Amino acid sequence: MKCVINQPNYIPWRGYFHQIQKSDVFVFYDDVQYDKHGWRNRNRIKTRNGPLWLTIPARKKSVILNHTPINEIFIDWSKDWARKHWTTIEQQYSKAPFFSDYAKTLSKYYDTRYEMLADFTIDLTIEIALKLGITDTKFIRSSSLDVLGTKTDRLLRILQSLGASHYISGPAAKRYLEEDKLANQGISVEYMTYEYPEYSQLYPPYESQLSVLDLLFMMGADSSRYIWQTAGT
Repeated sequence: MKCVINQPNYIPWRGYFHQIQKSDVFVFYDDVQYDKHGWRNRNRIKTRNGPLWLTIPARKKSVILNHTPINEIFIDWSKDWARKHWTTIEQQYSKAPFFSDYAKTLSKYYDTRYEMLADFTIDLTIEIALKLGITDTKFIRSSSLDVLGTKTDRLLRILQSLGASHYISGPAAKRYLEEDKLANQGISVEYMTYEYPEYSQLYPPYESQLSVLDLLFMMGADSSRYIWQTAGT
């Protein structure tokens, strides 16, 4: 059984969904430390003036000395960020070929007043995965597994609790993953390679580091051709 363990991100890029597509079980690693300047609450879209960050504000009192788990981060609703985000997305992509195919479904998530950051980002990610045609992957939150430990030891225990035999990871993990611990338990390791083709975008020049929304709105049902069908499964 193939498994991916990754932190929940906000409207992730296409490589994140490639990992979802390759896995039998995708674990949202939601009970590890929240990083204030990572991808948990922000991502980029394409605009007439270049890439633009969309950032979900976190309630400051819920971020304590950077030790707060992701699943305990509250969204700051003192700002109407959701309306601003969706309005910006709509303004920039209303002329995209397939925007209207997905707008009604995706906008509902921005109309829902989620209290917790992880609840919003996970629900939205699963919806986007479905729109990309990913229907066989099972989603689980690490916080539901009650597995203790740190670093590789905890990853190993999660994999064992799920009966995984193959672990798929991003390439950055090569620096710290203790592969021998997984190998000793009969679990093989695969590192992702991210080599994706360009596709037509509204505002040249081409930009690769964007939320998957850009690809989805531009390529529609053919989006998978620019992720796993090109790179291979």
